[in-house]
Amino acid sequence: MLAAVRDYLSQRGQATLAEVAAHFRVSPDVARQMLQVWERKGQARSRKANSACGTSCSQCDPATIEVWEWL
Repeated sequence: MLAAVRDYLSQRGQATLAEVAAHFRVSPDVARQMLQVWERKGQARSRKANSACGTSCSQCDPATIEVWEWL
């Protein structure tokens, strides 16, 4: 499954945590753990997406604003 996550992210370049979780039909926590394997290997990194609304109300699902990039 880790190789599939690698292939998915490297082909897309970047994806939100929610997109990865939905694609592999796993919870966001499981998707994050798999992505963190690649982060520890220096192949991926996480960053927060820019807020579209510009407020800090924290009502967005964190998985939709956590973006993962393939390096």
